[in-house]
Amino acid sequence: MIPKAVFLTKGMGVHKDRLQSFELALRDAGIGMCNLVKVSSILPPNCKIISRNKGIKLLRPGEITYCVLSKNETNEPYRKISASIGLAIPKDKNAYGYISEYHSFGEG
Repeated sequence: MIPKAVFLTKGMGVHKDRLQSFELALRDAGIGMCNLVKVSSILPPNCKIISRNKGIKLLRPGEITYCVLSKNETNEPYRKISASIGLAIPKDKNAYGYISEYHSFGEG
């Protein structure tokens, strides 16, 4: 089971309950209808990067969806937080690359 395509998305959720906040972020990202399974950070050889819109259209409600997930959360008002994904794409499309997660707390 090797992916032929990947897409990047982002989402944000604000709620007093952390679980509800996470659910809102998934919905904002367009992936709230999927069962997410986190995987490690390898970008397969010959894997095409497609647009967010195209990727979301390929998903079906209830589908098991493998992902590299970066998230951050806080309950402190006005606290700066961030989460991001970085890609290391090899020049040789037959080689594998990397997908890395980054989380920061309070950095400005």
